[in-house]
Amino acid sequence: MSSRISEEELNKMLSTTAPAKEKADPKKRWIDRMLRSAKKYHKICPYFDKKTGNCFIKQLKFTKNTRCDRDGRFDGCPVFVEYLEEKYEWFKSSGQTPPVDFRDLTMFV
Repeated sequence: MSSRISEEELNKMLSTTAPAKEKADPKKRWIDRMLRSAKKYHKICPYFDKKTGNCFIKQLKFTKNTRCDRDGRFDGCPVFVEYLEEKYEWFKSSGQTPPVDFRDLTMFV
């Protein structure tokens, strides 16, 4: 005995089972691209002072505690990600296109 499924039922089942692909927002994609690019060129955070263990980003923000909590590892560092978010917002507010490579980011500082 064969059972037939109508086209409406088939479309309904396919729409509920197929995962909807979420489009990543451009800000998150740009930050991920900058992190990958920074990893390509730097083993430790480029804003980390090895001699004193301080974070230059924290020093720019006049934070009292300027010690790096992550010992120079910038993968997933909230301070580094926040810095990249601020840079992205600055590029968008000034009407410039954000750089594609991390090395190009330093020219705009």
